[in-house]
Amino acid sequence: MKKKLQNIIKFGYQYSVILLILAFWQGLAMTKILPEFILPSPAAVIMAFIKDFSLIMYHTKYTLLEAFIGMSIAITLAFILSLLMDRFQVLYDVLYPPIIISQTIPTVAIAPLLIIWLGFYMTPKVVLVVMTGFFPILIALLDGYRAVDPDSIKLLRSMGASQWQTYRHVKLPASIGYFFAGLRVSVSYALISAVVSEWLGGYYGLGVYMTRVRKAFALDKMFAIIFFISFLSLILMAGVDYLHKTLNRQSYVPRGVKGFKTESIRKK
Repeated sequence: MKKKLQNIIKFGYQYSVILLILAFWQGLAMTKILPEFILPSPAAVIMAFIKDFSLIMYHTKYTLLEAFIGMSIAITLAFILSLLMDRFQVLYDVLYPPIIISQTIPTVAIAPLLIIWLGFYMTPKVVLVVMTGFFPILIALLDGYRAVDPDSIKLLRSMGASQWQTYRHVKLPASIGYFFAGLRVSVSYALISAVVSEWLGGYYGLGVYMTRVRKAFALDKMFAIIFFISFLSLILMAGVDYLHKTLNRQSYVPRGVKGFKTESIRKK
């Protein structure tokens, strides 16, 4: 009971600034300092969300599907590239510069090109999510591999460990924290990238909904969908944190090294 009370107090303390901003915003709307058509009140935003709830949920499922498919591909691509780039220095030297350059291209600049090349359906949205999502994970994994103590790797090599065993028992477990740090960033990028691509062209998704309410000058619905997208991003980041903590509780990182050929050491 005491722990729950402490958690509630901590939650209120952390989000007190947001609550104060909302209260100040509501006060501005009630005193008519700013007209409703310029800045709708938080109450009007909530009512707009409730009114269009079913329509918003319809578009949400497409945006989340694009984000999840894109992130699945991004995670797979990041793992494969990170292993190859860490294993072969020549690949690191060749691939790293173009990967860095690809991240300097603004999302709003590449999204229209993807829509022209790949159409108005789901494919360009997924591609954009992959392009923005795999980079933080890739860099985090590479940093995790290189943060391993060289003496640990030398010890495994002296015990006859193969490259795969070195990655399995040392490098991959050591990079788990780095991976989740990169994944936390990528998840927030994924949803935003999907919405931006939908905004610039598409038939469904939260970005398409935003475009329609913007053209109708329905600012209460516009604010509602902005807050909803922020809420979804927070939920996804919380899910990543929960998964990370769950893996830590299950002692994901191996305690010892098994499966190595130690006969040569014993003979010595």
